[in-house]
Amino acid sequence: MTQRIALTFDTEHSDRPTIPGGELRLLELLDRNGVRATFFLQGRWAEGYPSVARAIVEARHLIGSHSHYHARMPLFTAHGFTTDVRAAEAAIRSVTGRDPRPWFRFPFGTGANDPALRARLEALGYRHVGWDVDPKDWADEATETSVAASLEAGIAGAGEAAILLLHAWPTPTAGALAQLLPRLRDAGASFVTLDELEGEVRMSIPA
Repeated sequence: MTQRIALTFDTEHSDRPTIPGGELRLLELLDRNGVRATFFLQGRWAEGYPSVARAIVEARHLIGSHSHYHARMPLFTAHGFTTDVRAAEAAIRSVTGRDPRPWFRFPFGTGANDPALRARLEALGYRHVGWDVDPKDWADEATETSVAASLEAGIAGAGEAAILLLHAWPTPTAGALAQLLPRLRDAGASFVTLDELEGEVRMSIPA
């Protein structure tokens, strides 16, 4: 069985100290390994780092939206929800020239399992993308080794296709993938973007 693995990266302003340039190191790693991934761009981040956002697109990675303000979406009024989603879309299109639709990820996953919020999002042309494996690469205690081990264990139990939740800014992420990608490829895995998963994209998130 060939396992298909979708690397997805929430690409946002970091809320913890990190080594600058993590996104570029990640792009270099993916390029060296011939892997295309999916990046969910926060609108305000794309405005703040336009050259990096464009580099993601130029490297032929798929992009989606990660909202504009990276706020918990259930806190918005219906109008505020729409305003945030549209602001992110406008920012991403302006910076990268690409439409992020239909891919969207709720910040923190909050609201992803709420049918009313998902319907509101779908009315704007998006679908939320959940995940199968979350190594918590953002945690203070995360290391390259712990993130790689968590990913490997999660992938082993994920079945024929696995969506990995990662973040573009944490310091351990690129190093963990540098350890893991060759092992996965040697085991026969293939790396895909979300649009290559056909009907297998998860909308809910693990409880």
